[in-house]
Amino acid sequence: MNKPKRYLVTSALPYSNGPLHIGHLAGVYVPADIYVRYLRMIGEDVRFICGSDEHGAAITLRAKKEGITPREIIDKYHEMNKRNFERFGMSFDIYHRTSDPLHHQTSADFFTVLNNKGVFTEKESEQYYDEEYQQFLADRYITGTCPKCSSEGAYGDQCENCGSSLDPTDLINPMSTLSGSTPVLKKTKHWYLPMGDYQEWVGNWIEAQQSKEVWKKHVVGQCRSWLTQGLNDRSMTRDLDWGVAVPLPDAEGKVLYVWLDAPIGYISATKALLPDTWEQYWKDEDCKLLHFLGKDNIVFHCIIFPMILHAHGDFVLPTNVPACQFLNLKGYKMSTSRNLAVWLHEYLDDFPEQEDVLRYVLTVNMPEGRDTDFSWEDFKDRNNKELVGILGNFVNRVLVLIHKYFDGIVPAETADIDTTLIDDALTNLPKELDKWVQRYEFRKAVDVVMDVAGVGNKFLADTEPWKLIKTDKAQTAAILTAGLKIIAYLSVYLEPFLPFTTPKLKAFLNLTEEDITAIKSGTFEVAAGRKINKASLLFKKLDDKAIAPQIAKLEAAQKAYDDSQKAEAAAAAGKTYEPLKPEISYEDFAKLDIRTATILAAEKMKKTDKLLKITLDLGFEQRTVVSGIAQHHQAENIIGQKVLILANLAPRKLRGVESQGMILMAGDGKNNLFFVSAHDAENGEGVS
Repeated sequence: MNKPKRYLVTSALPYSNGPLHIGHLAGVYVPADIYVRYLRMIGEDVRFICGSDEHGAAITLRAKKEGITPREIIDKYHEMNKRNFERFGMSFDIYHRTSDPLHHQTSADFFTVLNNKGVFTEKESEQYYDEEYQQFLADRYITGTCPKCSSEGAYGDQCENCGSSLDPTDLINPMSTLSGSTPVLKKTKHWYLPMGDYQEWVGNWIEAQQSKEVWKKHVVGQCRSWLTQGLNDRSMTRDLDWGVAVPLPDAEGKVLYVWLDAPIGYISATKALLPDTWEQYWKDEDCKLLHFLGKDNIVFHCIIFPMILHAHGDFVLPTNVPACQFLNLKGYKMSTSRNLAVWLHEYLDDFPEQEDVLRYVLTVNMPEGRDTDFSWEDFKDRNNKELVGILGNFVNRVLVLIHKYFDGIVPAETADIDTTLIDDALTNLPKELDKWVQRYEFRKAVDVVMDVAGVGNKFLADTEPWKLIKTDKAQTAAILTAGLKIIAYLSVYLEPFLPFTTPKLKAFLNLTEEDITAIKSGTFEVAAGRKINKASLLFKKLDDKAIAPQIAKLEAAQKAYDDSQKAEAAAAAGKTYEPLKPEISYEDFAKLDIRTATILAAEKMKKTDKLLKITLDLGFEQRTVVSGIAQHHQAENIIGQKVLILANLAPRKLRGVESQGMILMAGDGKNNLFFVSAHDAENGEGVS
């Protein structure tokens, strides 16, 4: 592909139904921000687009949960997430929102063009309906068992466990999240995208893109899997009272499918940012369009949205979709709905002025080609060993020594020293960095820059200027001047990764715009007489005490999740279990005399709703037992039932009738009781 005139970079619009967590950051926003900052650093024309996704059932579900309106929900979380993105240093050109009238109009116009072109198929279909709430159920109002991975709690549009995209009718044992009951299928009319008509085109398009720029293997793999299975019609509208209204007279009560209107949000945000020139970024083939997102959004951005753009006909298509996989918490998938996450706003409050520590840790652990794990222990080690021990240590030593030996002024008198190692590192830095950034491999990219700091540390360790100063001041000056040059380069090339730290590095050396230009062109030298400011702390060392509350908080969330999973599994199986009673010995058990018996007669006792008077045949005698099962079994229906009776239980009078034993029953956790019996045993035979 020829070098583009401009770039348009989008990052997935986060739902305004909850706060941001570090899984969002590592998988979508940090890689996108690194890429955009790098493009700006090398002088490219780039616009960075994001905003809140404020439609869909996820919003209305959260509103119901919090007891407020959808508008209150989106206003609350839009402002929260926008503010915390800013605090974290995200460099969006605009952070828009899909509730904006401009977006509604843009989406409605887009739908109208497609509908007028005959792209959509209008048809009736059976969709799930909650009879108790008298409404059709949008995707997120239905949960059930995933047909792909058998995970419980999958939504009607997606399984959060395996990431598979689903239709509500795919779910096994579907349940309405409104009433908790099983929904019924009911006819309704919707507008469908016949994806099968575009399957050959989209398959060829994806393969063609790889001849221009290599896509990530898991992105292509997921797309090919979908195409191999065959693409079905997909509804582009929903029965819902929240979203972009379908702009047709016969579509009352229907809105656009959120995965139709959300990607159009990139277009409406660009319009809001550049009302006069937005088409240069969406309709000019010289613009490179890239979507950054997580793997659960791949199908929407690689198959559905390109189909829609292609069908419309006026828009450029994405050059690449560098989707990441998932960042997990020691094997746990982060989940907003289950409160299982490390939340951005809490981190920013708990670790003030340490934004770059989190940015760095998420970068070196970025789930670029596979799922990765975050732990607070690794967070501490990365901070202490790499940011403090390598980068911070190098910068601090150079600055302290230049002030100690030369009063913070770059000396004029220096000696010739061998700086081949440094020169090679600084010469290769821009080329190596560009190679990895352009391949969207940001872990390797940040390593390239951090390795330069490592070269600086090795150079100081090998030359030992703190010793050399005693015998050769000129050589010491040359060594520290070379160290200052490394800091200057780091102040520029670390900026995409550590945007809060690099301004401090520039300030230490009093770098000007002319200096920065010279660094980028490879012509910068640290001139004699330059005033160097005193060192200040770049990163704070963390001890176990600093992260202990975070570990405890995370462990509590994981335990709550485990407990909820166990409860859900038990509920799904129709079972709840009483806690085990205190342990007994075999001798205690041996005292129990359990016999088989048959019910000869049963009648309900007067003035009670719970008790039945039951006559039992034990073979060698008959007995009367009073049992509290009247609300579970009709007296006339249990005659002839084979049961087990605890025969040596001390007699007890109940309502004036002596009960001579206890019938054994089993419960299912749903207030149902069943007889425990030995069908083939004769009356009077014991159980052992």
